[in-house]
Amino acid sequence: MSLGIPEKITALLFDLDGVLTSTAVLHRQAWRQTFEAMGQPFSEQDYLAYVDGKPRYDGVRSFLTSRGLTPSEDEVRRIGDQKNDLVNTIIDEQGITPYPASVQYVQAAKEAGLPIGVVTSSANAMRVLRAGNLLDYVDALVDGNVIIASNLRGKPAPDSFIEGARRLKTAPEHAAVFEDALAGVKAGHDGGFGFVVGVDRGHQADALKAGGADVVVDELDELLS
Repeated sequence: MSLGIPEKITALLFDLDGVLTSTAVLHRQAWRQTFEAMGQPFSEQDYLAYVDGKPRYDGVRSFLTSRGLTPSEDEVRRIGDQKNDLVNTIIDEQGITPYPASVQYVQAAKEAGLPIGVVTSSANAMRVLRAGNLLDYVDALVDGNVIIASNLRGKPAPDSFIEGARRLKTAPEHAAVFEDALAGVKAGHDGGFGFVVGVDRGHQADALKAGGADVVVDELDELLS
């Protein structure tokens, strides 16, 4: 079965929330509740523009700066940690649902013998992968904890994807990136990755393409043939 990627690609790097699982919806809900509790209205467009794909504290800074606010680092951490506690509660209440088309794609990739990495800004990745029964597919994980411990720049910088490729013993030009966030697509493009797939979960196909995606799909199984 063809995976819809160039022959030079020998490893695959997937974002988690919004690409493999529907947890991006839960994150958006937690962000909205957190910011609205501060009296700051928060729309889907705010999520896509300022928060999606970025490390948690970077998302806090980005959104509040857009509102003309300059929070202290203590405030950034307090707000970010509050959001993290809230999303964990929402996950407990609503559960984790992988996208069936994404599961089909990673199964096909595994059967084809391609190593799979997950690269996410989330600090809850292990929990989400286990709950979604996805952990057996994953050969390398770079999550929010690794980003902090390794002093990597978060997306849109390419550092986390480059680390994912390194852990799969693959050069970036031979790895494909799968992302639903504009920040992640930019990271894949700027990191010199061999193929960048944009997954359009937010009606932003044109923006994903403009940001550096080689192809944009609604679901990953569209790449299979």
